[in-house]
Amino acid sequence: MNTAASGASSAPGAEGETEAGAESGAEAGPGDDDGYDAATSSFVERFAADLTQAGMQRMASRVFACLLASDGGSLSSAQLAERLRISPAAVSGAVRYLAQVHMVSREREPGSRRELYRLDENVWYEAILDREQLITRWAATLRAGEEALGPRTPAGRRVRETHDFLKFMQSEVEGMLERWRAQRRSLSREE
Repeated sequence: MNTAASGASSAPGAEGETEAGAESGAEAGPGDDDGYDAATSSFVERFAADLTQAGMQRMASRVFACLLASDGGSLSSAQLAERLRISPAAVSGAVRYLAQVHMVSREREPGSRRELYRLDENVWYEAILDREQLITRWAATLRAGEEALGPRTPAGRRVRETHDFLKFMQSEVEGMLERWRAQRRSLSREE
């Protein structure tokens, strides 16, 4: 058992957690010795709490933060269960959600049937792009809503203002993403 993993706080009875989650027979593998100590565990739990407060599912937040804090950016289900002291079923549910929102991907460990869960290389960029597609759909629906409600009605004007705000935000995000790509290229050259 990784003794540092026992520093992770887990509320008794929380979704999918077990008192003896770390004793699940976790296999050794990539990323086991990448510095998961009490300080790392504390960071993982704090960042997970921030993500949860922002609306992400609690277990998904914990799994995402744990992957983010791993040197290799990928861990197996057993490694995640051990570090977070949760059940493999809780890991599975969290990974399913994170995969649906394109924040993690699954891959096979070379020479093994075991799956590794990996953070997507540009996870925040991809998350923003996914939201941008959602905003495009919302804007189209709002445009139709303005027509259905009547552009001169109070409701129609509110819907139009919401549409205009989303379109403004979308244009700002596009510029921000372009600036990020340039910044990232610059940072890569400096390393």
